[in-house]
Amino acid sequence: MRSPQYRVEVKTSQKALKIDQEIIDSLKKSLSSKMIAKMKKEYVECPVAGQAISFLMCYNCVSFIRRVQGVVDCEGREFRIKNSLN
Repeated sequence: MRSPQYRVEVKTSQKALKIDQEIIDSLKKSLSSKMIAKMKKEYVECPVAGQAISFLMCYNCVSFIRRVQGVVDCEGREFRIKNSLN
C-alpha cells in the first residue's frame, strides 16, 4: 500500500486553469462532464512540481493516491501525468 508523503488542500478559483484537452478527453471515460467542469476550477499547490496546478492534472498524476474531504494524499515521488493509453 502506498503511503502519503504530503497532504495538500484543494482550493477553488474563480476561473478555470488551463489544461491539455487530451487529459480532459481521457478523464471523460471515468468522470461525468459536470464533475470535470467543477474540477477545472479547483487547484492545488503541488509540493512536487513547486507550483499551483489544476486539480485535474493532480488527479491524473502518478503520485496521486486519493482525495478525501478536500485534501489530497500525495505519494511525492514525481510529478508526471499517467499514460492516457491505459
